[in-house]
Amino acid sequence: MAATGSRIIVLGAGLCGLATGMLLSRDGHEVTLLERDSEPVPSSPQRAWERWARGGVAQFRQPHYLQPRGRIVLEEELPEVVAALEAAGALRFDPLSLMPPTITHRAPRHGDERFETITARRPVFERVLGLAADAEPGLEIRRGVAVRELVVSKSNGIPHVAGVRADSGEELRADLVVDAMGRRSQLPRWLEEAGAGPVHEEAEDCGFLYYSRYFRSEDGALPEFRAPLITEVGTFSVLTVPSDNGTWSVTLYTSGGDRPLKRLRDPDLWTALVAACPQHVQWLDGEPISDVLPLGGLIDRYRRFNIGGRPVATGVVAVGDASVCTNPSNGRGMALGLMHAQRLRDVIRAHLDDPRELAAAWDSVTEAELTPWYRETVEEDRARIGEIEALRNGLKPELAGTSSARLRQALCAASVRDPDAFRAFLASRCCLISLRETFENPEFVERILDLASESEPPPPAGPSRAELLRLLDAPRIAA
Repeated sequence: MAATGSRIIVLGAGLCGLATGMLLSRDGHEVTLLERDSEPVPSSPQRAWERWARGGVAQFRQPHYLQPRGRIVLEEELPEVVAALEAAGALRFDPLSLMPPTITHRAPRHGDERFETITARRPVFERVLGLAADAEPGLEIRRGVAVRELVVSKSNGIPHVAGVRADSGEELRADLVVDAMGRRSQLPRWLEEAGAGPVHEEAEDCGFLYYSRYFRSEDGALPEFRAPLITEVGTFSVLTVPSDNGTWSVTLYTSGGDRPLKRLRDPDLWTALVAACPQHVQWLDGEPISDVLPLGGLIDRYRRFNIGGRPVATGVVAVGDASVCTNPSNGRGMALGLMHAQRLRDVIRAHLDDPRELAAAWDSVTEAELTPWYRETVEEDRARIGEIEALRNGLKPELAGTSSARLRQALCAASVRDPDAFRAFLASRCCLISLRETFENPEFVERILDLASESEPPPPAGPSRAELLRLLDAPRIAA
């Protein structure tokens, strides 16, 4: 284990940065967390939701959902945070309760507890974690400090990051710099400006536009679930996310190229479409506590800082969305970020004394445990966008082009009939077991293919494309 007492700088006080700072501080390191947004943590959940300005997080008030993998990490490493979340009104939620009624064998099984999670709106969640981090001995959080560049030296011909320089000109030195700046991270540009080789990056627009709205119930109860968290309805999808203190969000999302559906910014049209979905209309039975919140331009992005077995630079690592980020509809970001932070703590324990070994070990861990989720998400996004574009043009969607995509389709079809298939599908959604691992079992694959071949397509969960366009155009005609 590396010697304690090392100086570590964490950039970014979002969920991933706060958790990273706390884990490293508890290992005895001297940790300084720098956050460009200046506002302190609010005094109450309500104030966090209504007033907390987090300009550095574009999606701060968009729907967030902690997949069970993230809850497991918190309970293993920061159990007091879980208790504080519940005290702040966060909801314990078990997605296994959404098992379709078409599955007859519904008895609980050993291990089902892994599917449970705890969910809250992002400002409420971050407030709880922020208060815990503020009280953490050995962790200094400096808000209102923007970093403009890296402090770099050379080590065996490889640039070595020895600290950062703030916009004020202040120079802060460290044994390791952790980039937890999320989707907006500028680390590749800073490395290039410091003379390091280019970072390998793959990025593509996920292709979706999101239109979300939050509600609150009068009695604190959630509406009845009559469908999964995500339901595909032809050329759009419906996402329902339960949250804290009797609140929830409903999101309609579709292809960014679908111009008629951009009218969903209009609250009346948005409401009319949700009302036209019989499995989701009950989610309108609450007090709206937000406008319709649009979100677009999000990317699936993968960065690798080790090229040909050689690190681009030592002394710096990227964690969570700063390393790999995926579209928000599957809700993987928070859970994978917490998992990544936990594994970074482990790698630092073993390798901090050797910067080259640390860079290599961190690359190996990220490739093995984070990158597969990115690959699966990209393939799924491409398939869904392709399906939407075909339906928009009156065409029958093409069959899946890859074996993994065909198996994913078969698993989806089988999951409404078979408890094993349902749990396997749910485990992938919950960031517990990747589909790649699941499909390594040939007997299971044969079973889901047989089940899928016998399955009938589900009935429509909402309006057809023609009905959808008429619904969206009706107010204009009436006017």
